[in-house]
Amino acid sequence: MAAPKPFSRLISHVILDLDGTLLNTDSVVSKVVKPFIVKNGKTWDTKKAHKLVGKTPYEAAAVVLEDYGLPYSTEEFLSMITPMFSEQWCNIKPLPGANRLIKHLRSNGVPTALASNSPRSNIEAKISCHQGWKESFSAIVGGDEVEKGKPSPDIFFEAAKRMNATPSNCLVIEDSLPGVTAGKAAGMHVIAVPSVPKKTAEFSTADEVINSLLDLRPEDWGLPPFNDWIEGTLPIEPWFIGGPVIKGFGRGSKVLGIPTANLPAENFSDLVSEHTSGVYFGWAGLSTRGIYKMVMSIGWNPYFDNTEKTVEPWLLHDFDEDFYGEEMRLAIVGYIRPEANFPSLESLIERIHEDGRIAEKALDLPMYAKYKDSPYLRNPLQQGSATDANQVELNSK
Repeated sequence: MAAPKPFSRLISHVILDLDGTLLNTDSVVSKVVKPFIVKNGKTWDTKKAHKLVGKTPYEAAAVVLEDYGLPYSTEEFLSMITPMFSEQWCNIKPLPGANRLIKHLRSNGVPTALASNSPRSNIEAKISCHQGWKESFSAIVGGDEVEKGKPSPDIFFEAAKRMNATPSNCLVIEDSLPGVTAGKAAGMHVIAVPSVPKKTAEFSTADEVINSLLDLRPEDWGLPPFNDWIEGTLPIEPWFIGGPVIKGFGRGSKVLGIPTANLPAENFSDLVSEHTSGVYFGWAGLSTRGIYKMVMSIGWNPYFDNTEKTVEPWLLHDFDEDFYGEEMRLAIVGYIRPEANFPSLESLIERIHEDGRIAEKALDLPMYAKYKDSPYLRNPLQQGSATDANQVELNSK
């Protein structure tokens, strides 16, 4: 990811976008719009959904109508679709790192505003579903409260005005190109967290581009640093997936010399889509062999340029034979780093081994070691078993 450009003045205020930056709104867009498209005899195209990122509701509606040739006016379409969205607001989950960032800024007394192209009433409804969010913002500005939405800078000027902040002292965090354009036009510093995968190169106007909010380093901008990294790892809310081990790309052992135990991603694609790409670690339970330390990548593996988001665990143990078809359960408990491309295969292999060493050491810490006793890992035949720490239920099939 691009390193931050030097800044000339201390950042005193932060302005956050909402949809795609703090909330995983894309999942709800698909859930609402896709059935409507299909009902009208059209075929849903996931790639076209990316064109809606950063637009106002009216602009997004116009794009959908044009792309699919639907026989409605923009006003008619919005009148039909808006109630369906309203029913889903509380089903939108925070993106990885969102709760952590909001709590961090508030606890450190950093004035923070929320600035979204969504109408103010929609913003209020969405954040009301997340405890502590509303009171964490010094100002909230909706797209219907300014003359023009993003990419116009109006919404950011208004947010700075309501916080009595100088625009050049504000740091904007955005996921869309219209948002980045608006922030720069307002004379603010901008961090881009692209919500559309593999589009980093398009955000060159941002001062910094990061993979996810988990990778944000506030101290680079003169803000208080996070203090939750431990020995090169970041504790996360544990999550759990499982399934039969399948053959992958054939490059783990043959190309990298690192045998990965791949899982059928279609079994848990919705869950994987909720988590940012990157390198994670945790515990792996094999139904007939035991429980082992593991490190894993999630994403598109930039060096090999995958076309699909994959999950590739590496069990940190030397096995005498393959175990294709055996049931494997994973407890993912920590984060190491974002995905990255490498100049050579050798440098990629070296970094994977470094990730393995970090995971191996970290999993001996009590905060991570306790998950080795998770019922989910120890009873692989039981679907949707509860975990020891969080009572999380998962049906991986």
